[in-house]
Order: sequence, then C-alpha cells, then structure tokens
Amino acid sequence: MAGQSRKWMILVATIWIQAFTGTNFDFSAYSSAFKSVLGISQVQLNYLAVASDLGKAFGWSSGLALMYFPLWVVMFMAAFMGLLGYGIQWLLIRSIITLPYFLVFLLCLLAGCSICWFNTVCFVLCNQNFPANRPLAISLTVSFNGVSAALYTLAANSIDPSSSPLYLLLNALLPLLTSFVSLIPILRQPALDPLPPHAVRRDSLIFLFLNFLAVITGIYLLLFGSTTSDKTTARLLFTGALCLLIFPLFIPGVVYAKHWFHRTVHSSFRLEEASGFILVDADDLELHKELVLSRHGSSIIGPIGNGSLTDHLLISAPKAAAEIQGCCQRMFVKDQLAMLGEEHPAGLLVRRFDFWLYYVAYFCGGTIGLVYSNNLGQIAQSLGQSSNTSTLLTLYSSFSFFGRLLSAVPDYIRAKFYFARTGWLAIALVPTPIAFFLLAASGSGLALHAGTALVGLSSGFIFAAAVSITSELFGPNSVGVNHNIVITNIPIGSLVYGCLAAVVYDANINTGLGNMVLSSDSSAVCMGRMCYFLTFVWWGCISLVGLASSVLLFFRTRHAYDHFEQNRISTQLD
Repeated sequence: MAGQSRKWMILVATIWIQAFTGTNFDFSAYSSAFKSVLGISQVQLNYLAVASDLGKAFGWSSGLALMYFPLWVVMFMAAFMGLLGYGIQWLLIRSIITLPYFLVFLLCLLAGCSICWFNTVCFVLCNQNFPANRPLAISLTVSFNGVSAALYTLAANSIDPSSSPLYLLLNALLPLLTSFVSLIPILRQPALDPLPPHAVRRDSLIFLFLNFLAVITGIYLLLFGSTTSDKTTARLLFTGALCLLIFPLFIPGVVYAKHWFHRTVHSSFRLEEASGFILVDADDLELHKELVLSRHGSSIIGPIGNGSLTDHLLISAPKAAAEIQGCCQRMFVKDQLAMLGEEHPAGLLVRRFDFWLYYVAYFCGGTIGLVYSNNLGQIAQSLGQSSNTSTLLTLYSSFSFFGRLLSAVPDYIRAKFYFARTGWLAIALVPTPIAFFLLAASGSGLALHAGTALVGLSSGFIFAAAVSITSELFGPNSVGVNHNIVITNIPIGSLVYGCLAAVVYDANINTGLGNMVLSSDSSAVCMGRMCYFLTFVWWGCISLVGLASSVLLFFRTRHAYDHFEQNRISTQLD
C-alpha cells in the first residue's frame, strides 16, 4: 500500500510541474513591453514567438537526454534552461543589459525547449507509474498545463499588477522552485507491481474524482484569475489556487482507506461490466504486465501528450466494397487505414493520405489557436482593451484547460456512447472558425471575450487529444517519433500565421487604414478594428480548411474505430 500511496504523490508532483511550466502561454502579457523595449516591428516580434514554438521541434533531444541521465537530472536541466532563457530576457526587458536581436531569438528558443523537456519528464512519470490507467493520468496532468497563464497572472497581480516584465521573472523562477518541491516524490518512485482488475477500476474512480477537482480549479481560476483590485486580494486568491493544487495530496490517504472501503462497503456496490461507464478496458491489464517487465529497459518516449486506452490492440477493418464509383467515394476509401494500431515508420507515415489529413487538421486548428494566444496582447491593444489583457489571458488559459479536460470524456462515456476519436477531433474544431468570424464581424469587448474562450476551448482539446489519435492511427510503438513529426506543424504555423498577422498589422499602419498612434517610446501602434480584421478573416477561412480535413479524416477512419469497438466488446464477452 505504501507503493500505491507514493505513486499518487508522483501524480500530484506531475500536476504541479505541468501547472507551472506552461510558460509560453503568457507571452502576450509582456509582448507589448518587449516590442517597445527592443524597438522592433510586429513582424520581428512574431519571430520571437516563433522561436519559442520552435523549441518543440527539438523535443527529441529530451528523449536522448533520458538515455544517459536519470529523470530528475533531466528535469533540472529543463529548469535551468528556462532560468537562463527567461532570466536573461527579464534583464533585457528591464534595460539592465542589451543584446542583439539574434541572441534574443536564441533565448526564446532555449526557453521554448525547456517546456518540451518538462513535458517529457511528466509523460515518462505517468507512463511508468500508471501503465494501466496511462491515458487518464496523462490527460489529467497535461490539462493543468493549460492553467499556467492564469496561475502566473494571479502570481504577478499579487506582487505588482502593473509590471509586465514580472512575468518573465516568474517564468524563470517558478519552474525551478517546482522542480525542487517535486524532487522527493520522483526520487522515491515505488516498485511497479501488476494490479488486479478491481484495483485498476478503483484507481479509475480516483481519477474521476481528480478530474472533478480539476474542474473546480479551472472554474476558480476563470472567476478569480485576473482579479487586480489590490495586492492583498490577489494574494488571497493566489493562496486559494495553491491550496486547490495541494488538495490532491490527500489522495494517498484515500488510497489507504479504499482497502477498508472495498472490504466493507464497496462489495455491495461493485462496478461490473454492465456499469454505466467504462474507464479502462480490461485488456489493458496485459499492457500493464508488459510494462512491468520493460520498465527499466524500455525506450523513452518523446515529448508528447495524451496516450490511448486502446493503443496496444490491433483490429482489422473490413475489406473495401467490391466496386466503388465516383471520385468522392474513392476519396473516402482509397488507401485508408486497414486497422488501428498498425505501426508506421516515418517513411510510410509521410506517404499516408490519412496522415496529411490529420496534419492539416492540426495545422489549421490547434496551431492557429496557439498563434492567436501569442498575438492576444496586440489584439487587445488594437481594440482598446489593453487594460483587459490579463483577463483575456486568464480566459484563454481557463478554457484551454477545460478543453484539455474534455479530451478525456470519450474514454469515460464509451460504454453509453462510442464515437471515433477522429470524430471528436472534428467536433472540437468547430468553435475555431466561429470565433474568428465573430471577431471579424465585431470589435466589441464581448466578442473579443467570447472569441478568446472559443479558441481556447478548441485548441486545448486538440493539444490534449492529439497523441491518442497519433497512437491509434499510426501505432503505439512509433508514437514518439511520429508525433514529433506531427508537431512540426506548430513552428511552421507559428511562422506563417504570425507573419500574416504581423504583415497585415504593419500594412494598416503604413496605409492609414488603421488609426496609428505613438506609444510612450514613439513606436507606432495600430488602433481600431481594421488592424486585425483581414487576419481574422484569413484565420477563419484557414480553420474551415482544417475542419473539412478533420471531417474527411473521420469518414476515412470511422470503420476502423467501429470494428475496434466491436472487437473490444467481443473480447469482454469471451
């Protein structure tokens, strides 16, 4: 039982790490000050945001480091990369030092790489300590990465609400502090013993409770995350947020108590196969046993997100119809996946039409939402909402958090309602074009808040669900390499979409379509709806392409998902 208690402490430590290392989400809080201090254009500012996202392209380096160093060493390497990257940027924005633009670009790249390394540490911890409930563990912990901006806003407001550079200092110090706090649980990882089916189901109930607690945390941050009335109130609210993050530490006590509960009460209320929901497939216990044998010798996964409840099973898809006519029909079935879980080496992956549909859906969906968050500071400024930047940042962060939590819902409701995960992806993309066309149609504060919430919800779901889809469509054993290929769309999209926004912004200043004003340092600032009007129209049209791609991917893969579900049900009945 002591080992069971320690694994929950590791889960809580992983939640803390994720909650305080999503430092790229608060870029918009200090981007305007950064632009002013450096005296750069909107296009050059966009390149700095691209540098931070480009760190994800070097995610493979964290897996390489884990081949030679213990997990806790890699965690502190990530922390010191962030300390160096953000710390020097803080010195720069405070005008304590001066650096050429190229070195600032490299600092942003280093800071972005540190985030990816932290993610890898968290995924490995979940993989090692919760093999039977791995998807639930990863989905829960990754969700907390979405609240980082809200937590940092509360922390900054509790110290100095008027200081934008303070975010950079917090970005440098808080991940390092969190690493020290998480060190002891990580060093005392329990021995991994096989769990009986009833123990796996009880663990799943604990995850259900933790998800409920996570929802409460998200609502709390949404309501109070941007309060700036006074420092005392902000400090009390930040303390309340920390208490909500500490509360899951009581879970080890629940683990001890559940043994007694099972013997006395739970026997009269047992979760059977006919229960209202299925959290874990019983066949996943075989995967659990395999991970016990290979825990110390298995290869390290790459810096990825959520796993798949079904990624170790293969199911055969039906043969194509004998005769298919029409171009549209051929588009739906030609070269479609024969089964879920079939391994795809990189060479085969890039030749798959389904892969490119998935790549385009991610590129035109989740990535465009991330670029929106990077530009949120300038968007708010152009619409005369500069005073609400922290509120918008908290709003995006909170709804991104809810979107990430929602990505686990298909696994909880699969007994009552089963739907292909690619179908959920398509549904998750629907809010994005709605948000951008709403922003283009109205420059009101209400439209800005509603659009920000919709974009955060949609992109959060996609980020959390992406690895499950990669694993199911292209094989669990290749997911580390394959998902790193998929997320190359993030730096590419950050560059393309960010440059589009920056060019439109600067063009409106030069042509006079937007109202140009001079900031305190005499740099030009675009004001008015036209500054981002064309950008929102373009982003909306591009996100429609992503939605269409995801719908086509769903139609091409739903037969494989349906047959997998039939296979799972028949296996349980045997």
